[in-house]
Parts: sequence; structure tokens; C-alpha cells
Amino acid sequence: MDRLQDKVAIITGASAGIGRATARLFAAEGARLVVGARRQAELDSLVAEIRVAGGEAVAVAGDVRDEAFHEALVRAAVENFGRLDIAFNNAGIMGEAGPSTQVSAEGFAGTVNTNLTASFLAAKHQIAQMVQHGGGSVIFTSTFVGYSFSFPGVAAYAASKSGLIGLTQALAAEFGPQQVRVNAILPGAVDTDMYRGMNDNAEKQAFITSLHALKRVAKPEEIARSVLYLASDDASFVTGTASLLDGGISITRT
Repeated sequence: MDRLQDKVAIITGASAGIGRATARLFAAEGARLVVGARRQAELDSLVAEIRVAGGEAVAVAGDVRDEAFHEALVRAAVENFGRLDIAFNNAGIMGEAGPSTQVSAEGFAGTVNTNLTASFLAAKHQIAQMVQHGGGSVIFTSTFVGYSFSFPGVAAYAASKSGLIGLTQALAAEFGPQQVRVNAILPGAVDTDMYRGMNDNAEKQAFITSLHALKRVAKPEEIARSVLYLASDDASFVTGTASLLDGGISITRT
């Protein structure tokens, strides 16, 4: 079933992990895509993969901290496909970690700029375009960290990602009358390059796995299916939510 037939979507952080899996799924469901990330070669390979499978996609490389990049992504959607219906603002970083008394001001600000400010700048231009065509769906990637519980040494990450939940609610309230829905996903651990970089041995991975009720971490494709729901008309009455996709990590104490 083509749940996104004739829809136009922007996906940031599309070169790997959740973003790449979501781009493949959206294309398979009929969406025409503008994919963004820093790495041009990875974006080009994704576009080629989508086109071979019969989909439509264009790539725009850039830095999400740059407002001009978000303007370019929206412009690419309009120039290539005529409109914008969906935006999945997925790009993010772990940022400077470690004891909070030792985290630099620059490291903290850089994490906030990438995870929170960049998402605001993205939505600013995406929503302005969406309201011209009767609405749309904006989705942010937040996290359970700093929402349902946290870990030591990740203050910048937790603060920046928690801020996305407030941004989600504010935008949902502001633009709901214009039929723009805004939601956030809060994944648990997902088997991505970032996850493997943080958990670089079997002992660390076993610990993280044990925290989840399902006693495993997610595949990127599993998170992508929840993003698809929020992007699609199946979620036409869903806005302002922070959706836990965390394998039960928030409720597990065993």
C-alpha cells in the first residue's frame, strides 16, 4: 500500500541509520524525496538506490546548523516536486560528553545548535511552505534520554533533545489551525553507527540491551515504520506528541 503516494518529503540525517532507513521506506510508500546530510557520496548512493527501485529523490548536501541549508532543502522540494508535505528532521549528534563540570561552553552550545536550533530553523522554512498547500507533517527525532530517565555525562545531549519536545508542542499549537501536525519520536537504543561508536565492545552492548524490556535494541527500519505512521494520513489527528519508541527502556527495572 502506498501510504505516501504523491507526497513530497524532506529527510535530514539521511545518509545513514534511521534517516536512511526512513528514506527507503518513504520512497517505497510513494513519496518523492529531498534527502539531506553532510556527506554527498552517501546521499548520492541513497538517491541511486531509490531510483533503481523506481522512486524519485534528489540530494542536497550541507550542514543543518546553516539556515541557508534548510532554505535550499525546501527550495529543492518545490523546484523538483512542486510542494512540501512532510519533513523528518532527524539529523543530530551526541555532542561533547563526560562529567558536566568539565563540558566546555562551546561543546554544550554546539550540541544545542545541532540538535535543537537547527531543528527550529528547519521547521521555520518547512512550515512556511506547508501552509501554502493546506498543511503537512513535521517530525523531530528526540530521545528518551532526559525525558523518562537519563545517564551520567550526557547533559548537553539530554538538554538539546528534551528541548525538541517543547518545540514540538509549541509548533503544534501554533500551526494546528493551518493543518500542520508536529510530533517527536523518542527512540531507545537503535543499531546505528552512533550507537556502535558509543558502545564499542560486547560488554557495553550487553548492558544497553539489558535495559530494554524487549532485551534487544531496535533496527533502524523499525523506527522508520513509526515515522511513516506519523507522516501519513493514518495519524491525521495526532499532533503535539512525544512518542516513545524505546523497547520498554522507560519502564524496565530488571
